[in-house]
Amino acid sequence: MLSLHGPALIVTAIAIFVATLALVITQPKGLSIGWSATGGALLALALGVVHLTNVVTVWGIVWNATATFVALIVISMVLDRVGFFRWAALHVLRAAHGSAVRAFFYVLILGAVVAALFANDGAALILTPIVYEQVRALGFGPRQALPFVMAAGFIADTTSLPLIVSNLVNIVSANYFHIGFATYAKTMAPVDLVAFVASTAVLYLFYRRMLPGRYDPNALAAPHSAIADHGLFRASWVVLGVLLGGYFLSEPLHFVVSIPAGLAAIFLLLLASRSAALSSAAVLREAPWRIVVFSIGMYLVVFGLRNAGLTTFLSDALSATARAGLVPAALASGFGAAALSAVMNNLPTVLIGALSINGAHLAGLARTASVFGNVVGSDLGPKFTPIGSLATLLWLHVLETKGIKISWGRYFRQGIVLTVPVLAITLAALAGWVAIAH
Repeated sequence: MLSLHGPALIVTAIAIFVATLALVITQPKGLSIGWSATGGALLALALGVVHLTNVVTVWGIVWNATATFVALIVISMVLDRVGFFRWAALHVLRAAHGSAVRAFFYVLILGAVVAALFANDGAALILTPIVYEQVRALGFGPRQALPFVMAAGFIADTTSLPLIVSNLVNIVSANYFHIGFATYAKTMAPVDLVAFVASTAVLYLFYRRMLPGRYDPNALAAPHSAIADHGLFRASWVVLGVLLGGYFLSEPLHFVVSIPAGLAAIFLLLLASRSAALSSAAVLREAPWRIVVFSIGMYLVVFGLRNAGLTTFLSDALSATARAGLVPAALASGFGAAALSAVMNNLPTVLIGALSINGAHLAGLARTASVFGNVVGSDLGPKFTPIGSLATLLWLHVLETKGIKISWGRYFRQGIVLTVPVLAITLAALAGWVAIAH
């Protein structure tokens, strides 16, 4: 194993990171993101950019986040196959009583709720195709359906703030800084409400001219027709209620959130194995196991940047802005994380931000604002560009299979216009709430 120092270490760490990220984003010839991240990690180990002790450190940071994410995706997949999300979408579209504008707002509310409970990836990748399918069934053309599709994808990220489990980056940050579930929710749930209002306003102003007038709600199927297994559907409500209770008990009883999430996933899989409507084996086969490998590999590559001392520059910048006050600390952390997420993906960004905050001279409210600002920026920043998150890339692919092709240039233009005001308002709300609540 080589041992690099000084400029050679910095250049090598950057080169490995850039090459790994390029492979993850482009996936040449279908190369799995897990293999790309693993290759980058092994190369970093071989060249001495990271060390075996760093593997233990990184595993301690990401194992809970990765396990929780996989459990939530499994839960979402079971619920999707039993018809849970289609049932919910049919209900909200019927509840709008034929008003397309009202339906637009109801879809945003549904997307925010799904993102909060099932993570942003589940909301974007599962809910978006269902919403598109239903509005097309109402006779909406591609142009009229676009606002609903874009809104469902956008709201999934911008409202993935309220709970630790609402976004993978939330779990990573909370685990790194030892923030409990209830403590996190107390800080971020009110901020998420502001993000939802701001997102709703921006989306409506941007897409209002594309929304149709009215539609016939009777053209929709009855919600109960979407349910594939009524017994499992009813049981899922009980499981979700117990799961939410388990989340809030995790802080006072000192256990990680992956435990209730994992138990809920296992229980639903056992119920699914007894159902004729779906296959638990198929759910397990299609679960995103590559994310487990990707998380460890990519975060090891990112840790190489830390070993090279590059996070020191960010730490110094954060220290300087924090001296200017609470609001500058929140804005610097949030917009910095958003900018990095836009160009290098939000999963490595949240760890880079956390390492930088930990190395900065921060204390009190400025540190709190920076920690949560990093989360806000990593959650919202991916909406700037298509490469901001893996979920966005997959989401764009799903839309293309439905006949909706959104070019990267068009996405970028819309992403900037939609995201900048929402991010600024959300970070200002965060600073204000931290000052009041802490």
